Amino acid sequence: MRTILHVDMDAFFASVEQRDHPEWRGKPVIVGSGPHERGVVSTCSYEARRYGVHSAMPSRTAYAHCPQGIFVKPRMHVYHEVSRQVFEVLGHYSPFVEGVSVDEAFLDISGTVHLFGDARTLGERLRAEVRATTGLACSVGIAPNRLLAKIGSEEAKPDGLFVAPFEPDAVQAWLAPQPVKILWGVGRRTNEVLAQYGYRTCGDLQSADPRFLCRILGAAAAESIQRHAAGVDFTPITAEAEDEKSVSREYTFAEDESDREAVRDVLLELAEEVGRRVRRQPRWARTGKIKLRDAYFNTLTRQARFELPACDDITFRHLMLDLFDREWPPGTRRTVRLAGFGVTDFVDSRADPEPSLFPSPLAGQLEKRERLSAVLDKLGLHRGA
Repeated sequence: MRTILHVDMDAFFASVEQRDHPEWRGKPVIVGSGPHERGVVSTCSYEARRYGVHSAMPSRTAYAHCPQGIFVKPRMHVYHEVSRQVFEVLGHYSPFVEGVSVDEAFLDISGTVHLFGDARTLGERLRAEVRATTGLACSVGIAPNRLLAKIGSEEAKPDGLFVAPFEPDAVQAWLAPQPVKILWGVGRRTNEVLAQYGYRTCGDLQSADPRFLCRILGAAAAESIQRHAAGVDFTPITAEAEDEKSVSREYTFAEDESDREAVRDVLLELAEEVGRRVRRQPRWARTGKIKLRDAYFNTLTRQARFELPACDDITFRHLMLDLFDREWPPGTRRTVRLAGFGVTDFVDSRADPEPSLFPSPLAGQLEKRERLSAVLDKLGLHRGA
């Protein structure tokens, strides 16, 4: 049986700011755009969450909820350095580490847990090393699969550890009284549909008639959600190889998001995060792609080629916005649970691998954009920083 650990840094960006500004500890810290600017909240401290503030909320709305909040511009270069330190620690506990974002990861500890005696001891050692290295708290969930490990880390928040049951009967008994909204694939809309028919807990779904669920949700969503309600998840841990074939980042919204501008702003931040990661090595991408996933786990992906291989923020943003506008034109309605951006098809030179008789005038622009992006990387002065 596998043993999966999920680690989630508690209110990561805000915690870094409170660590570096002791006078802000115990106060509502909101990281993102300014209170009167167009933009969204990246994250916020637990003190701010008590006022109803949450990530991806428009900053102006956050100010209306919490006018006494301390609004802070993101310092992405600092967060990425702390994230690097965290992931270095995680590598001490398993060679199989799958980063979900800068502050969240899954580890397959099946082959290393015996080195620490048991899973709980490993988890507590990991949490203690993260705190000693970064001065920050993290929450850890340990379980036989990714889904349950993620639910476990939510159970452990803040600054705790939770070991889920491993035996199937015990897993179902543990999940039975929990609300269906904790399951992957159950967003606000799906939750409302299920509630209309009396399905409010995982136990309700465990005993539901699969044929009826198919009628109200569709076959794919019904099968996935009922399987998750029983605690079954076969998704493997995908550890990134040293020689990455692609670089991508995703963001899962706390609630299903129908605000087009909020999703757009998140994608802009993801494009910059991808750019910073790509530029850690001398490489240029030829293809960019976006991902949009709805509450039913229907996933749309679209990709396009860059005119020339690129690694700069401006080119990444332009392609991302073009793909996004095609799939979600202004004025149309859509609800998403997850948004992502990535690049792939790397080459080791900026030169066009398929040269034309008529050289593109874009080549000179790309070189200038790369120099600008490199300076912004060094100074941490990206969009919103």
